[in-house]
Amino acid sequence: MGPFNILPGELVEELTYLLCSRKQISRASLHLLLVPQLRGLSLRGFPGLATPNVCSLVAARCQSLSRLDLSGAQHLPSQVQCDLLGGLPNLRSLSLASTLCDRRVIQALPLCCPALRHVDVSRCHLLSPPALLPLAGRASSPRSPLPLSTLLATDIGFGEAEGDAVAAAAYLLLALPSLEKVAMEGLAQAFALIRRREFGETDEFTRREGAPCLEEVWRETWQEKEDRGRNEENDDDTAAEDEEDADGDFSGVQEQTLPRRGLLGRGVTEAGEDQLTLRLKDVQGLSPASLEAVGPLCPHVRSISLDVDTDDVGLVATGLGAWRGQLCGLAICYPGPAVDLLPSLRVTGSTLVSLTLEGVKTSPRTPLLEVIRACPALRELVFSGEPPTPAFLRALPVMEDDGNLPTLPHLTSLTLAFDYDHSQMKSTASWPSLETVLRSLLSGSPLLDSLSLVAVPCHLDSVLGGVFRGIFHRGPGSAHLPPPPLGQVKHLVLARSDVTMRTVKGVLARCRRIQFLDLSCCWYISRQECTELQVSSRVTLVWT
Repeated sequence: MGPFNILPGELVEELTYLLCSRKQISRASLHLLLVPQLRGLSLRGFPGLATPNVCSLVAARCQSLSRLDLSGAQHLPSQVQCDLLGGLPNLRSLSLASTLCDRRVIQALPLCCPALRHVDVSRCHLLSPPALLPLAGRASSPRSPLPLSTLLATDIGFGEAEGDAVAAAAYLLLALPSLEKVAMEGLAQAFALIRRREFGETDEFTRREGAPCLEEVWRETWQEKEDRGRNEENDDDTAAEDEEDADGDFSGVQEQTLPRRGLLGRGVTEAGEDQLTLRLKDVQGLSPASLEAVGPLCPHVRSISLDVDTDDVGLVATGLGAWRGQLCGLAICYPGPAVDLLPSLRVTGSTLVSLTLEGVKTSPRTPLLEVIRACPALRELVFSGEPPTPAFLRALPVMEDDGNLPTLPHLTSLTLAFDYDHSQMKSTASWPSLETVLRSLLSGSPLLDSLSLVAVPCHLDSVLGGVFRGIFHRGPGSAHLPPPPLGQVKHLVLARSDVTMRTVKGVLARCRRIQFLDLSCCWYISRQECTELQVSSRVTLVWT
């Protein structure tokens, strides 16, 4: 009941999050929690709470707000959004994904929220790519660009003419010098355009939008970074003089022969050709063919996502080689066999901490085993796709664990999701070799915090029973006992799985940290069993 205005803002934010996650938030309680010291507010998943009245209260009371997430608020008019942003001058992170955000809202951002660093307007269908240009502060007035480090704008409205998405993406890449993470329509072609400096193709677009031509933006960006580089060189010369005065001997210092590359700066190729480099570290939605242009432009990339066709899968390994030894995150959407991606994983896998393979087809035994071998340092793994056919699974021999199966000791999040026939609730086949690999993986990943197994074609009673019986031991000869398996799991999803309530209760008895449990469409579990479990347990339970 409060009073919440005497609590620290962090505590109020945590309380709001807990009420939302437990679906106990209401408009009345939200009104009480909108206090001046609040720094972060997320109504993601609760669009009904994002009303004009609530937005007025946020603008009036929470002017120190730095993080706001209104994703999914599809009934919030753009004018209400503009009025809300007008009262939040300290905002640094904003998500309006899947809302009625339009050009007027984007035009208001540089004026109302000049400190914005993170913006997500994905799936805002009233936005077209050209409507994003005001973020750069150059389209209609000489304002400085927003200091954006993150811009997510996928699946937005279509451009007014063919090529608008590519031109808008190229413009923003050049005009937002602080950009580090980006996902936009036409991004792959925009990199190629910048690499070739074929800016004349966009002149009609910039004239129509009242923006400077891309050649001018490119030269301005170049000059700014050249001036900055000259200042850095002067600072280096001063430091060198100081070092010479201190040491009395400067003969050991050799002239720099490598190109000088800043976060956004100038490099020189072996042929002497000037080259602009961007400070991007996370790029989403590329194609394998575009990697040839992205590599030289973005040498600092640490995370990348690719949409791969079967015709160009051979280009992936070569393209990713530009970031060998530095890539930490990789996401690939590919409709072909998962084994086709193994060469790429062997190129980058040693440094990957996050990997997503989506839409793939599984191979004869289990590609998961080869993925684990190629990426030993993973902390997050998402694997989704088609299981082998039932006839093929029945013909597979059972894989035995000889104690040498690889594990992922640093893994904190694991998601395995397989396609299923929506007309059938129950799976039609079991994958014995996957059972063996999954037992070994769960036993050897003691840091798992989130585990999601959706429509996995194997018997989870057998998998989880084997894990808790300690059949698969790791680290023989160690002086102390290994951590208990699944002991850190808080979020557990077993939807559409072959699992019984007896096993579920055994998991809850051993894994005392579980807070959320999803048993949707588990055909061996009845409504009565779920009702009894909900009454007797402390977890948030989902069952349909």
